[in-house]
Amino acid sequence: MALHVPKAPGFAQMLKDGAKHYSGLEEAVYRNINACKELAQTTRTAYGPNGMNKMVINHLEKLFVTNDAATILRELEVQHPAAKMIVMASHMQEQEVGDGTNFVLVFAGALLELAEELLRMGLSVSEVIEGYEMACKKTLEILPDCVCTSAKNLHDVEEATAMIRTAVMSKQYGNEDFLANLIAQACVSIYPESGSFNVDNVRVCKILGSGLNSSTVLHGMVFKKEAEGDVTSVKDAKIAIFSCPFDCMVTETKGTVLIKNASELMDFSKGEEDMMEAQVKAIAEAGANVVVTGGKVADMALHYANKYQLMVVRLNSKWDLRRLCKTVGSVALPRLTPPTPEEMGHCDNVYLTEVGDTQVVVFKHEKEDGALSTLVIRGSTDNMMDDIERAIDDGVNTFKVLVRDKRLLPGAGAIEIELAKQITSYGESCPGLEQYAIKKFAEAFEAVPRSLAENSGVKGNELISKLYAVHHEGNKNMGFDIEGEGAAVKDMQEAGILEPYLVKYWAVKMATNAAVTVLRVDQIIMAKPAGGPRAPKQRGDWDKDEWDEAPDKFATHH
Repeated sequence: MALHVPKAPGFAQMLKDGAKHYSGLEEAVYRNINACKELAQTTRTAYGPNGMNKMVINHLEKLFVTNDAATILRELEVQHPAAKMIVMASHMQEQEVGDGTNFVLVFAGALLELAEELLRMGLSVSEVIEGYEMACKKTLEILPDCVCTSAKNLHDVEEATAMIRTAVMSKQYGNEDFLANLIAQACVSIYPESGSFNVDNVRVCKILGSGLNSSTVLHGMVFKKEAEGDVTSVKDAKIAIFSCPFDCMVTETKGTVLIKNASELMDFSKGEEDMMEAQVKAIAEAGANVVVTGGKVADMALHYANKYQLMVVRLNSKWDLRRLCKTVGSVALPRLTPPTPEEMGHCDNVYLTEVGDTQVVVFKHEKEDGALSTLVIRGSTDNMMDDIERAIDDGVNTFKVLVRDKRLLPGAGAIEIELAKQITSYGESCPGLEQYAIKKFAEAFEAVPRSLAENSGVKGNELISKLYAVHHEGNKNMGFDIEGEGAAVKDMQEAGILEPYLVKYWAVKMATNAAVTVLRVDQIIMAKPAGGPRAPKQRGDWDKDEWDEAPDKFATHH
């Protein structure tokens, strides 16, 4: 009988071998705070127009070069449980309003960093949490008073451009005016009078070559595909859309055909041809002159399509088919049947064109208010275009947020300093120990202008003291002037640097919730990770012919 080895008494006794547990302030809370601080430090340098880019290589070895916090976090696959909570908060921010993800991280990181100071001073965790929650509630009460202006008419491209510019600026500094104008055109053209706006209706098509300034907006859709047949452009198109392959029906059962003489062999494939011709002819007679199919196009079918002057376009993606149906107002048919007039879509112009050296098919609407608009982005590298796409995403989301709530706050750290000032004075008026936490909450807001300053190469403290000075005189729209020399400040309402009210509202809420959740944890218990035997590590040089070559450093899979 094997000797029974008793375990050490205490908590480890009741857990399986290999489980870890950390408890108490030192082990659990500070550990969590440290992880979150590291995470916030990573993304803090990417905050604002002068933020640095991160180069992230994900587990599939795809390269991302971006300063969009949401993308960085999505690709990093953060493992630490506490840091994961903050990542989740910023994901929620991304889903809720689509912008301000980095603010959530910077702010939550600052809250936790300051909480650590309070805890080391000897406050209990619950007092810190209570103070934070009171301060958060107060912040959300003060926010509406800080609103400096609101959007009047979102159907006006000029005005929409001004609103979107700030969101684009933090991603693509230098190109913001050009991009914001493109995005505004795309958004306004599909923003219906009824007032519901769908982000998915602004499509992005990235085509290599040329520069960013050759990008354009099209009303309608653009696909990076070639037309299958000979017909390459159709005016005033009637479109039949099939979700099945453009081919004759194949029987399910297998059959054997016995052919006795040559004439039967001649007639054998003729029946199939006649059937195919009849189908294509029926489609053409229904009035359709463009066929879009979701599957493969048979040679035979293509031959008859050319004969009846049908333009054939093949789309592989189901989503693209659905979107196209929505754009042209048609129904996707599951079988090759001639479409009824109701099932056919209509589009002013369908044509094949070349952008750079890429063939694209364009479904274009002449009238302005289509259901979809597409931004054709040009750029020299894929990474650059991906980044521009993210900037567009933020811009479109900003427009959507403004459709929901038209109020705007001053940007560039103006709103943060104003909140910090007011929350500090609120903290002074509170008795009890929460006041320390409330004051620290106010101090956490300083992290935002400080990051902006440090990323622009300006001393943070100098800027913050300057901002406080002008805010105490009652100029509550004064923020950090990025283009100025040194720690310059200017009125953000006049400079046109504005942020939607909802973005800030949700960001403060999410960040506080995340920080409080992390602080509430006092024990971490990790079970032994499940999993069978690990796969053996591959040697980097197992397929080398010559051993005298140096083993390839990059080939080892860690």
